[in-house]
Amino acid sequence: METREMVNIDGIMVPIEGERNLLELIRKADIELPTFCYHSHLSTFGACRLCICEIEGMGMQTTCTIKPAPGMVVRTNTNEVRQIRKVNLELLLANHDISCPSCARSNNCKLQDLARRLGVTKVRFKKTVKEAPIDNHSWSLIHDPNKCVLCGDCVRVCKEMQSVGAIDFVNRGARTIVGPAFSKSLKDVECVYCGQCVSVCPVGALVPKPETEEVWKAIHNPEKYVVAQLAPAVRVALGEGFGMEPGAVSTGQIVAALKRMGFDQVYDTSFAADLTVFEEATEFIQRKLNNERLPQFTSCCPSWVKFAEQYYPELLPNLSSCKSPQQMFGSVAREVLPKLLNIKPENLVVVSIMPCTAKKFEAKREEFIHDGLADVDHVLTTEGLGRMIHETGLNFAKLKPESFDQPLGFKTGAGVLFGGTGGVTEAVLRFAYEKITGETLIESEIKQTRSLEGIRTLEMKLGSLDLRLGIAHTLSNARLICDRVLAGKEQYDLIEVMACPGGCIAGGGQPVSFDPDVRQKRIQGIYNVDKQMQLRKSQDNPYVKELYATTLGEIGGHKAHELLHTHYGGRKRITDQVINIRNTNEPQIEVYVCVGTNCYMRGAQDLLKKLSKYVTENKLSDIVGFEGQEDMVDVKATFCFERCERGPVMRVNGTILEHATFEKAKALLDSEIQRIGAQMNKVKV
Repeated sequence: METREMVNIDGIMVPIEGERNLLELIRKADIELPTFCYHSHLSTFGACRLCICEIEGMGMQTTCTIKPAPGMVVRTNTNEVRQIRKVNLELLLANHDISCPSCARSNNCKLQDLARRLGVTKVRFKKTVKEAPIDNHSWSLIHDPNKCVLCGDCVRVCKEMQSVGAIDFVNRGARTIVGPAFSKSLKDVECVYCGQCVSVCPVGALVPKPETEEVWKAIHNPEKYVVAQLAPAVRVALGEGFGMEPGAVSTGQIVAALKRMGFDQVYDTSFAADLTVFEEATEFIQRKLNNERLPQFTSCCPSWVKFAEQYYPELLPNLSSCKSPQQMFGSVAREVLPKLLNIKPENLVVVSIMPCTAKKFEAKREEFIHDGLADVDHVLTTEGLGRMIHETGLNFAKLKPESFDQPLGFKTGAGVLFGGTGGVTEAVLRFAYEKITGETLIESEIKQTRSLEGIRTLEMKLGSLDLRLGIAHTLSNARLICDRVLAGKEQYDLIEVMACPGGCIAGGGQPVSFDPDVRQKRIQGIYNVDKQMQLRKSQDNPYVKELYATTLGEIGGHKAHELLHTHYGGRKRITDQVINIRNTNEPQIEVYVCVGTNCYMRGAQDLLKKLSKYVTENKLSDIVGFEGQEDMVDVKATFCFERCERGPVMRVNGTILEHATFEKAKALLDSEIQRIGAQMNKVKV
């Protein structure tokens, strides 16, 4: 390699080979510079100022924002560089609520790690007093702005990876914080609870909301029978908290730990994933043969479902009506376990152990609560279960493996594949191949589905059917593929969407890791589990077949639909947000017009203007019948009635009008004015 293609890093000549920035080149030289705000999959930000180096002729520079150039001379460890890094870290510490012993991220905090690594033993700067309120209203996440170091990682991952933008920088200067719009809770904005903000947060400003105490309470209640279901991706990640390598499979130890902790039965969510394949693949084949509601989107990921409800309500009929495996398991457990175990239904407690923070939100959805009983009572994240095991003092690595309980603990390799991107598609294809062709699938692996590329398109032929399949992970890629479908630029038969990069293996409830290779290691662990299974196709699961024979009836039949299917509707992105147009004092009539995206596209803005003009310029006393009632009507803009596909939508007092035109709106308003006027006339008389 010629010298002009080299960079001198601390006296070592390092070749430039397509690195995007100087930081990557320095890391190639086996120098791990400290960083807070750098993630290879996000835009460079340069906020933390910790990756600074001295570049000859350029002075101090953040290496994440500088492209390497031939002939550069870089010094990473001069006295001045070291002192500046320490000062920058002290400033971050002064702006941070240091409650380390009780912090959920105490054992995996970048701030702690770098303070030790850089030798910062004293903070010389006056502590910033913020005392901002902690947001713990969401079912899935806790946001503590007092611990935030303003690195911006969560802001960028929400915008760039998920295209949601539920959080951003608020205020300016010393008053700057990170949070949702309008000072709202994450519960009340367009947050989809994917938890990727948790995955990139270097401190404890964003963490999964724990449910450990509720689970302990159930375990210690002698009247309760507590069962657990274990998601596929948990088994390839939990061990990381006990010194194991990412991707190491610890299923047997997890089952053993759960039983030692007091769970009465331990089952496998992969059983319900096999069940999902039966229903979803059958639904897909029927849609394809009838050429209706295509493409069919998968519905396993609750973050994706909420994203679709908020941004693409017109595509909701295309979502599979199947519940997610978590909710299918809960529904089936509620149906069969009380009889099987001879317990009262109200004494059965179903606990999910999931890699996903959005599963907490999903379990609390009203669609999945019947007669006061939720299909799933509590959801523990992988990280949350790890803390519970540490609390008990169990030596996880030395536990003798135990097996799942039956019948809901038996699964095939296809069910385990749900833990990674492309896995649902592969599992469905294993089923569909035999169903459509009538032939036995010998080689189960369909490697075209296996990739960490953001959007993949597969074309294949099954029997006489030509199939075009799409696979997307991260919601920014989901947005791209949805826009292409709606614009008629792409045609698919089936589209799998997972919100997290790589799928559930990188869910927001998994152990936080800043290793860029961790996703590949975890998903390889999923593939290894599938490969070791004797049965690798969902249709070969004997206990699922038995469940249909004894409880569900035929696939897609009445009972199966009752227990395994659901429906979704448009959802508002921001709750309780109103824009006053007239600011009338004590109005008798309030007119609300939705100006959300879908209603806006259907003419809501024009409707709002015409109504405001009508109310302002016309003499309402003529309608009422007496003078002095010009301010009886107030007009307001709001953000959703959750009827996005029927916009524009408006409300006049208690009456909602769908597909509103100005003529319809005026007629409804005049009618309400006359009704209120008649009441006022009676009072006046």
